[in-house]
Amino acid sequence: MRETFTKSMARNIYYGGAVFFFLLFLALTYDTHQVLPSGDNHEAINEVVALGKKVWEENDCIGCHTLLGEGAYFAPELGNVYTRFGESTDAIKLFIKSRPAKGVPGRRSMPQFNLTDEELEAIAQFLKYVDGIKTARDWPPNIQG
Repeated sequence: MRETFTKSMARNIYYGGAVFFFLLFLALTYDTHQVLPSGDNHEAINEVVALGKKVWEENDCIGCHTLLGEGAYFAPELGNVYTRFGESTDAIKLFIKSRPAKGVPGRRSMPQFNLTDEELEAIAQFLKYVDGIKTARDWPPNIQG
């Protein structure tokens, strides 16, 4: 082995490393696209679902709940709440509507948001839509969320 490190050796290492990592990047990108679920496994977003997402954001639901693993872990995961409630949007609406005005005495719980019937339907449809999303890792891992 040579005692000195020449410019040409450094250049060859630089270009060789760049080519290697570019090929690695392409291989990992290809692998990721093979694992991702197709987008045609659930219905398209409509105006009611979009309104439900807006209600979700305006009331900061993600400040307490998780949705597909993202958000706070204070309250239950809602990625499969439609399935948990017997595939009924009415059950979701009744649960949200039945919250006590000041919460459950003695503990912190979900507040009453006083949503209109239109907003309740929208949030229920949004949660139904989210329940239909097929994730790569089958999230949430169990029916309880």
